[in-house]
Amino acid sequence: MGANLKATGELKTQPKPSRRRLLKTGLAVAAASAPMINFGRFQVFAASDATYSAKTIDLVNRSLVIDMLSLLGNLGDMMTARNPKLQDALAISDEQLEKLRSAGINIYHPAIGLGGRDSALSFVGRLNGYAAKRPDLFQRIDTVADMETVKTSDKIGYIIGIQNAQHFERPDDVNEFYHLGQRISQLTYNSQNRIGAGATERVDGGISNFGAAIIQRMNEVGMAVDVSHCGDKTTLDAFELSEAPVLITHSNVRALAGGHIRCKSDEAIKKMAESGGVMGITGVRNFVRDKEPTTIEHMLDHFDYVAKLIGVEHVGVGSDMDADGYDDLPKEAYDRLKSSYDASYKFRGKIDTDDFDHPKKIFDLTEGLIRRQYSDADIELILGGNFKRVLGKIWKS
Repeated sequence: MGANLKATGELKTQPKPSRRRLLKTGLAVAAASAPMINFGRFQVFAASDATYSAKTIDLVNRSLVIDMLSLLGNLGDMMTARNPKLQDALAISDEQLEKLRSAGINIYHPAIGLGGRDSALSFVGRLNGYAAKRPDLFQRIDTVADMETVKTSDKIGYIIGIQNAQHFERPDDVNEFYHLGQRISQLTYNSQNRIGAGATERVDGGISNFGAAIIQRMNEVGMAVDVSHCGDKTTLDAFELSEAPVLITHSNVRALAGGHIRCKSDEAIKKMAESGGVMGITGVRNFVRDKEPTTIEHMLDHFDYVAKLIGVEHVGVGSDMDADGYDDLPKEAYDRLKSSYDASYKFRGKIDTDDFDHPKKIFDLTEGLIRRQYSDADIELILGGNFKRVLGKIWKS
């Protein structure tokens, strides 16, 4: 989904004691430091009574966990910041920082939907500010080597991306933003731009000549092409035009979601795999199922579907939310968010999928994959190994 936001101001957060380090030290420390409930299950979050199996904790600990669409800041804070001169919409509070550090996720892709060049420059500059001002807490991820470094540190890794390419007014702009740190770009958000059509456009004419030139330059510099919000023809054109693998960082299977226009057809999913790409599954409720109930079990059906259709090596995680999910937003922000999307999004009473709407959701997802009898090796691929591999093929350094 994402949001149209303005990025300004200074980082205003201080470190707090981290539970992430506790989780990284392995099951032995977790067992010693947290009460064992029963049957080999452990409480690893002091603020929650939820318990997880020893196997789940071990898998999350040893995996490189990448969420290919997840915000670093709190979405409610972002949407309720009124005066950019007085309040930083993208600041990360101490409370939010602690959620990030204990979530079991090593690398975030905190892309949002933006308009033109000025807003993109502001956003990229703001994200660069995290690592520049707090190198003890944050690391910008530019290369696969950076991924390996952040895994062994206690830092939060993040990849700079934008959920649109409207800021590319000419091919040389791709080079400029690459050197500023951008490593992923959606071609379109939900609507039409000079490159192609978004998922909610009435007519999708595919990728323009200008768009083809932008894709070519993205391939040349090593910036990943993302088609998560693109219309069907634009999506398929990207697979044909790109010489590098194309990503679907956050979308789901249309056949399981009542034909939802923001989800991907089987044809698109197959073409994505042929390109060498990876698809991140999201927990946005209306992309998971078009009826109630909608639980994490239905979300796991999307993992199963993609894995069976094209192979487990092409599926990953793209939650498309902040640490807490959407349904905890203040009412004003919640209503404004829903109203900002086309009616074709078909929002229902809630936005989040049940049991995938809280900071520890990656542990619940891992437990679900274990229940679905995925091997340990396949779970490690889904949690981050697949996106690490494909980004290593796309990025030039």
